[in-house]
Amino acid sequence: MASPLDQVALWPAAAAAGVVSAAGTAASAGPVDRPFAWASVTKLLTALAALDCVQRGLLGLDEPAGPPGATIRHLLSHASGLGLDGDRILSKPGRRRIYSSRGIEIVADIMSGRAGQPFAELLAGRVCVPLGMTGTRLEGSPAWGATGPLRDLMALAAELLSPSLVGAELMTQATRTAFPGLAGVLPGFGRQPHNDWGLGLEIRDAKTPHWTGSRNSPATFGHFGRSGSFVWVDPQAGIGCATLADREFGDWAKKAWPRLSDDVLAWHAA
Repeated sequence: MASPLDQVALWPAAAAAGVVSAAGTAASAGPVDRPFAWASVTKLLTALAALDCVQRGLLGLDEPAGPPGATIRHLLSHASGLGLDGDRILSKPGRRRIYSSRGIEIVADIMSGRAGQPFAELLAGRVCVPLGMTGTRLEGSPAWGATGPLRDLMALAAELLSPSLVGAELMTQATRTAFPGLAGVLPGFGRQPHNDWGLGLEIRDAKTPHWTGSRNSPATFGHFGRSGSFVWVDPQAGIGCATLADREFGDWAKKAWPRLSDDVLAWHAA
């Protein structure tokens, strides 16, 4: 059976894609060692760093942070009330799901201060190097500034599928909806009555439309980026899928990504 990843060669972009299971790489296509911008997929790295800091006692999920009444948990799950950029408060904490890169940056600043080192160094030492992601660099915001190859993004997907850095109980918190029932806008896909997020991870649930496929289970979690990147993990299927591209997210991705996701899941189940 042909690999569903072959279709990325037909995308209107230079792209690489891969599938991983708990056993390792299942398949890949395209330039797996070429660095691409990750854009908002970077948030998954920052979330892992935050969970590591929680384990080490440097950070508390329910400690105050950000706008009055908000906590680290609010910031990581886009429920703090902060807008996308800057410190403008658009809602009281826990009322709406407002996607906020600024919230992620605040968490990174707190981690950096507690660890006594620049966040890029903390991220490299606590996440990237331990996972063998030697080609990935943070060259901008902790919310969107990572650059690296597909090989490293697949290592991240494998870690999310079968965690080694974060304990099971904490990862369970990260992959379950924080502040259930909040409505909000999923960037690129419009308002969702239940815009579910975990701790830095978007949760598929019953969102429609969505960037994953119709075959993805509601438990699927991950992130996509404006640079043409995504990574999802479907714990029920036991696999993860990742892509990187050199063309910004747009209508092409809204069509190509769900198709690829469905074909990957069908191929894995065959």
